[in-house]
Amino acid sequence: MLDRTQMASRTSERLGYESTNLIKNPRTKIWVNFFDCVAGLLPRNSSMGRETNGNRCVQCGFRTSQLFVLYSPGNMHLMKCDNCKSVADEYIECEAMIVLVDLILHKRQAYRHLLYNQFDRNRLSRKDLMWKLGLSFLLLDAYRYMLLILSEKPLSMSLSSTIGICQKALMYALLGNAMFICVLHILSRVFLTSSSGDHRHRYREFFFAIIISSYFKIFLVSMMIWEFPSTVIFIVDLFVLSSNVVAIKVITESTVSRCIGTCLCAHGAKFLATKAF
Repeated sequence: MLDRTQMASRTSERLGYESTNLIKNPRTKIWVNFFDCVAGLLPRNSSMGRETNGNRCVQCGFRTSQLFVLYSPGNMHLMKCDNCKSVADEYIECEAMIVLVDLILHKRQAYRHLLYNQFDRNRLSRKDLMWKLGLSFLLLDAYRYMLLILSEKPLSMSLSSTIGICQKALMYALLGNAMFICVLHILSRVFLTSSSGDHRHRYREFFFAIIISSYFKIFLVSMMIWEFPSTVIFIVDLFVLSSNVVAIKVITESTVSRCIGTCLCAHGAKFLATKAF
């Protein structure tokens, strides 16, 4: 029988062979390069072999002291969870592209890996990452509103009209996201539970999960390259909402109905705030 390393190697070879055949199509090659860029935003597994209190089993969410033992370069032993007796995090051996695909498929194991085990807390500041991603997604939201405004009325060639539309889109993004954060903060305190006893640590992890799970907004960049109907924007919004639900479920361990209700109310308040402005 093949061990896990040999199976992973053969799977990688097969995926590489299939990818080589796929990228012969020029349009497909552009999409593959785009997905590679998105996957490249995920941090690499740098030193997760150290014992850390934040590590979790991706299968059951149980805390584990160590994810793997690195005996030598290329000789890694994955640790098993003390609770469910399965491998604590098999994503350590996977490429970032596989993690991205499982995130798109809304697998909780991939979200646990990304939110608990992926980031090296000594080398990567979550606070800095939150600010950078938050600002990036705010600009993408402004671009989203600008696309919606342009779909209703064509853009004139005057500079003043262009500046006015950009200011309006940025104002929509600021107002909508402020309302989204306020409603989400209130509802999370009322309806959602958490395994963390420290409220400051809880809300820091909570909003970090919301920002990370909004990764699908990056796909709005593709609308700068190709022309899509405006309905694609709402499809992206739907994916962001569902991804937020999964991330909140993973972080808070609340019921699915409460997570869905919280996200629906927060996104609904964001929508109504921009419509009332």
